[in-house]
Amino acid sequence: MKKKQLLIFILSVLILVIFNKVFLSTFTKTNAFFTRQSLVNCEEIAPQKLFDKTWKIIGKEYYEPSLNHQNWARWKYHYQGKIKTDDDARVAIDTMIASLNEPYTQFMSKKDYEDLTTSITSKIYGIGVNIYSNSGKIEIFNVMPATPAEFAQLKQGDIITAVNGKDTSGMNVSEVAALVRGPENSVVELTILRNGKKLTKTLKRKEIKIKTVKSSILDNHIGYIQIISFMSGSTPNEFVEALENTKNTDAIILDLRGNTGGLLDNAIFIADIFIQHGTIVDIIYRDGYKKSIKAQDEMLPLDKPIVVLVNGASASASEILSGALKDYHKATLVGKKTFGKGLVQKVVPLPNQTGVNITIARYLTPSGTDINELGIKPDIEVGNDFDIIIDSKNDVQLEKAKDILNDQTRNGSSKK
Repeated sequence: MKKKQLLIFILSVLILVIFNKVFLSTFTKTNAFFTRQSLVNCEEIAPQKLFDKTWKIIGKEYYEPSLNHQNWARWKYHYQGKIKTDDDARVAIDTMIASLNEPYTQFMSKKDYEDLTTSITSKIYGIGVNIYSNSGKIEIFNVMPATPAEFAQLKQGDIITAVNGKDTSGMNVSEVAALVRGPENSVVELTILRNGKKLTKTLKRKEIKIKTVKSSILDNHIGYIQIISFMSGSTPNEFVEALENTKNTDAIILDLRGNTGGLLDNAIFIADIFIQHGTIVDIIYRDGYKKSIKAQDEMLPLDKPIVVLVNGASASASEILSGALKDYHKATLVGKKTFGKGLVQKVVPLPNQTGVNITIARYLTPSGTDINELGIKPDIEVGNDFDIIIDSKNDVQLEKAKDILNDQTRNGSSKK
């Protein structure tokens, strides 16, 4: 891309970001997906009414009108007057949803729904560590830079044995994470086991900014952009920032391995940067109604060789983006076959600060391909299904992507 074209491209992307809220709002309305306003419904209602409301919403909006070939009214009659507690409501709703025999429609408790909205708003208040369970012990996987954890000199491999004096033995990761998080500027005390020695660390919780896009430059001329998730509302802006960071490169590797999806709007936004004309994705709603999401032709497409890395954990929004780039021959897909989630969900806030995630549609790639339970086969298969080895000499998928782009840029240079 010539320097003038590059400047026009970056400017057009930045202008699009300025209107990001309007852009995303338009797709939210046309696709009936997820509103960013009023994420939580704080109305308090009786458990029986919560069940009745959930029953009504699913019956009206579920993408398959027969609701798995059953009389949906039977569930309302079955539980009428029988639901007295929140646990009763949860069990009844879960049982009703299980009858759909479809894994993505789910009821979310107050805690589950809180975790979802945290992912979307990209705001958590904690100390800045990622933790995992290692042989039953809660261990720090990594420490985020410029966070309370880093300032307190917590380290990868530290084992959290207690939070505010509460023993973590027998707890899962979610339970420990809930103890570590808390209101901004509140204090949390961690008991740490490091090299056989117990340490006590007192930290003040702060807002932790969750980054969903990372970028770097490989071999001095290849831009590497990893989208970790499409769930955050900040993903489009982060992606534009990554493009800016890699604007002086000759080619791009877009890494979607391990990205299980997120907001449909985000996948469409990013696909639109690479595709100038035509359909990005077709959404097929209840009763066969089809909505074609078109590329916005105001933007100058990014004219660089692109390789997209995918694997068996690349799903949903990752498949919308990679499928569109493949169908339009905008990129070479490298890795292993994707997961195969060709369904679209809508998250509906429910009273009592709960919610329900409803499958409201299926989607087709621009070529009309239904990838549900089939996945997308890469142009070049290499590596293992779930390899996510980033920035490692043993990352055969990444090395293959670099080889392809080095060949393409050499050939391109020789033609000039």
